[in-house]
Amino acid sequence: MSEGSSGSGNIKASDLFVKCLEAEGVEYIFGVPGEENADVMMSLMDSPIQFVLTRHEQGAAFMADVYGRLTGKAGVCLATLGPGATNLVTGLADANMDRAPTVAIIGQASTKRLHKESHQNMDAIAMMRPISKWATSIVEPSIIPEVVRKAFKVAEAEKPGVTVIELPEDVAERKTHGHPMKVFKTRRPAADHKAVQQAVDLLLSAKCPMVLAGNGALRKRAAAQLRRLALKAGMPVFNTFMGKGALKREDPHNLFTIGLQAKDYGNLAMDKADVVLVVGYDPVEYSPDKWNAKQDKKIIHIDFQPAEVDQHYTVEVDVVGDIADALWQINIALERDHDDRLPLNDIGKWQKVRQQIQDDHACEKDDFAFPVKPQKILWDVRQYMGPRDIILSDVGAHKMWISRYYPCDEPNTCLISNGFCSMGFALPGAIGAKIACPDRKVMAICGDAGFLMNVQDLETAVRLKLNVVIMVWADGEYGLIKWKQQNEFGKHSKLDFGNPDWELLAQAFGMWGRTVRTAEELPAVLAEAHSQPGPALIGIPVDYAENLKLTKKLGSLVMSS
Repeated sequence: MSEGSSGSGNIKASDLFVKCLEAEGVEYIFGVPGEENADVMMSLMDSPIQFVLTRHEQGAAFMADVYGRLTGKAGVCLATLGPGATNLVTGLADANMDRAPTVAIIGQASTKRLHKESHQNMDAIAMMRPISKWATSIVEPSIIPEVVRKAFKVAEAEKPGVTVIELPEDVAERKTHGHPMKVFKTRRPAADHKAVQQAVDLLLSAKCPMVLAGNGALRKRAAAQLRRLALKAGMPVFNTFMGKGALKREDPHNLFTIGLQAKDYGNLAMDKADVVLVVGYDPVEYSPDKWNAKQDKKIIHIDFQPAEVDQHYTVEVDVVGDIADALWQINIALERDHDDRLPLNDIGKWQKVRQQIQDDHACEKDDFAFPVKPQKILWDVRQYMGPRDIILSDVGAHKMWISRYYPCDEPNTCLISNGFCSMGFALPGAIGAKIACPDRKVMAICGDAGFLMNVQDLETAVRLKLNVVIMVWADGEYGLIKWKQQNEFGKHSKLDFGNPDWELLAQAFGMWGRTVRTAEELPAVLAEAHSQPGPALIGIPVDYAENLKLTKKLGSLVMSS
């Protein structure tokens, strides 16, 4: 690759573009190239950046999404113009709403034909704007350093999300001058000291304070300060689906996940709260009208951005700034001024409720019925996976079971798409996770519907020799839709479909595969799957008769006092 200089036109634009990516610390690009980004691909051949060729652009976007979530650095995906760009859309929308830093690079036709009808020409940037934080086209090669720097800075800034760079083919091949801009760290602003003091005062006066931890509580070292505050204030902590791991499983302050629509233990407990400390919460996950229906709770909002406007989320104190810093300030104030009162509340009064939840998690652990109950599957998976190992949940009925029955010890060890909720997320996402964290076990749990939406990227995992384990819960129906239709109407539309033979499907891709035929064999199958040199596929018939039983159960729960 030729070296550029600021004073001469001796560097190809695509070479400069790749140099700017290198300066941003990019190590991997996931994607499917086309004719219109051929120059970029040639420039990448002389770069240390590894291009991961995928089998679908949507899969590439999901890989970049998960890579960004786990590393905190923007994951990068690439597609060509037209259908390549449109195929990225679902994955990019998912990354943007789930707050995953992601930069998408898309090709475009020559600028000489964008003003008229021409082959595959469409306004891709206009399409990308509603699903991204920022999207732009490079119309002049000299602006490449600024555009690339801004794309990464915006994507990684709180709240993180998607940015899109379009590079037309004729711009990419031109000669230019320039060099990458310096990458520097931006310090996030600290919370206002008056707002912090108001939060402290409200916690001191609260009779029954609680914490709701969302997606943002897992980022930028916030979880460590949250664990410290829970101890000092003696507050029970609930997490949203995407807030799993904010507290460890064994922490007595952890009352696990809240977020199912029906009345669960968490909802019953939350009904008693007079003050709720809400940390890194995204309303897209769990609408506040579900946990503050009476609008009777005083809310302390702690986030990188001001609170969303919602009549069920009228905040008493809006603490805006770096979450970890805001929690640290509260901790320091409590230690400095109120050490003789700490902990402020007795967490012991919540241990009966915590035990109820834990007993519920274990209720079917010794049930060996077949097809296998969701609770039993997740008990065995949780027993097998280590505290830092990663599972990814696709979207479907299994997501609801994972959210309730799979507790975590560490942030970002259970990745769930719960903002945009995209089916097809978990399989390609697992590839991104294994590349980001090669030393950890990675398992994708999919429904049979979501699995087949991106099944083609099994070949990518085989080619890369990645030991990702894909577990498919098979019921031959769109199970979550059936569940919701039955709840609302007492019947359901036609939602059944056929499935492949899982072992033959794995064999066709040249990988290990097994269909579970008894509940007893699952632990051994998990161990064998994770011992493979490449990917592994586990098909397991699931008993979704448990869905309606869970609905009935959640409607009749009584919380221990």
